Amino acid sequence: MSKNSRLGTMMFLQYALWGAWLPVTARYLSASVAEGGLGFSGSEIGMILGLAGSIGAVAAPFIAGQIADRYFSTERILAALVIIGGVVKWITAYQTDYSAWLILSIVYSVVYMPTLALSNSITFAHMKDPDSDFPKIRVWGTIGWIAASWAFPMIWLQTDLHFQWMPPFIVGPEVANVTSRLADALIFSGVISVAYGVFCFMLPHTPPKKDAVEKLAFKKAFELFNQTSFTILVVASLTVSIIHQIYFLQTGPFLSSIGLKDSQIGPAMTVGQFAEIAAMAYLGFFLKRFGFRNVIFLGVLAYAARYAVFGTVTLPIWIMVVSQAFHGICYAFFFAGAYIYVDKIADEDVRHSAQTVFGIIILGGGPVIGGWLSGYLQETFTQGGVFNYSPFWYTLSAVGFVTALFFGFMFKEQVEERAAA
Repeated sequence: MSKNSRLGTMMFLQYALWGAWLPVTARYLSASVAEGGLGFSGSEIGMILGLAGSIGAVAAPFIAGQIADRYFSTERILAALVIIGGVVKWITAYQTDYSAWLILSIVYSVVYMPTLALSNSITFAHMKDPDSDFPKIRVWGTIGWIAASWAFPMIWLQTDLHFQWMPPFIVGPEVANVTSRLADALIFSGVISVAYGVFCFMLPHTPPKKDAVEKLAFKKAFELFNQTSFTILVVASLTVSIIHQIYFLQTGPFLSSIGLKDSQIGPAMTVGQFAEIAAMAYLGFFLKRFGFRNVIFLGVLAYAARYAVFGTVTLPIWIMVVSQAFHGICYAFFFAGAYIYVDKIADEDVRHSAQTVFGIIILGGGPVIGGWLSGYLQETFTQGGVFNYSPFWYTLSAVGFVTALFFGFMFKEQVEERAAA
């Protein structure tokens, strides 16, 4: 295999193991015991998928930056972390107790989240032309997510598959115990993780960088808050990351509540990943044509639009599924656009630290607040044991709309000013 082929395969596996379990886990945790689920409350699910992710996001820079970059070859520590993560996921699949799920989810997040940075580090270390090569390699991560989200239900949750013209396209009758089988998505992820760990030994050798981290880099990165545009971006990003987290906490249970089969939840949500591929392909064009302010603004507005569609619960299921395409605009225009902007305004010697600081704030704070808010709103809009999704989604849509207005009026792009200086 060529070097770029190996890097593309790495990205495929990196995101396939994530896409295998994340879209369906909230549905499994929220389904009643009688249905085959675990019957956890919204607050408990928020802690499992929110708090755990936040702890992992905060721990990631210290594992990936302070340990991996200095003492071990990157591909070897990547192999160790994904294999450990695979074992943890496998064990988690057999748990039924909330405390066990919470503890194991935190452990998994601590070992998995650093691998996102490590896989990127390996990629950038071996590319001749990052601007041209990275998008072509990173897109295989999105394809991996899609492949895993489709393969699991087709192999394990359905029979007699056939094609239909509307998403999720390939469907079939569900097996009798389909909801309880959603737990096996974690085992599927574990198998992919172990295979990924073995494959890591085929990756290009990436030795540790003894002088990798400048001691004052983090301090200098925090000086970006002296720039108004960065502060406004961080405030907007924290708010968006909160409602972004809730998407993964509640979309699976929501789609099930309006009649989508459990085996179709994962494939239906990949409509967003298909849209992400298209949006990422044209992101550079939109940034050059319309600028960071307008592109990021549209990304925030896409969150408001998506949740407004979700809130109109009387719409046909197929519209709800097709509206997952908003996810591509949400992720590419907002998150990717924001990361590129931070890279543009940071000095070259602190760009990595600037991205780390930005990531800790939005990936560390957003998920834990989003997990709490999701549980709180679910309890607020539940009456007589029935969760009313309509006001829930409309509330999130309003948050997205207000955030878009805040960003649109307050943000002033400083890239051109910096270039002129």
